[in-house]
Amino acid sequence: MVASVRPHRGWSVHRVSGPSMVPALRDGDFVLARRLGAAGVRSGDVVVARHPLRADALLVVKRAVRRTDGGWWLEGDNAFVTSDSREFGAVPDELILARAVLRLRDPLRVARIPRKR
Repeated sequence: MVASVRPHRGWSVHRVSGPSMVPALRDGDFVLARRLGAAGVRSGDVVVARHPLRADALLVVKRAVRRTDGGWWLEGDNAFVTSDSREFGAVPDELILARAVLRLRDPLRVARIPRKR
């Protein structure tokens, strides 16, 4: 789950809520995300997307695992406590909003989000 700040010039900031992306992202972390379409996503990227079952109300931050006919297969890094494509299936392209570029854990610690290979 994610809380967001209004996008500015293609960039947005989102607050991570919950443990689904541990160890890459923790509850309370912020991510700086760059708006892009699904065509700009690569396997291993962390993306911000609208939840396919609650697209009007909920954003999620998940890792893009693979491209499917129905969109992108997204998974949380912490398989034990995540709601992801294993539950709701592939996420349609139009629901992929942005790619997370930086993690901000506290004001003094900024780090790149590594791509899994």
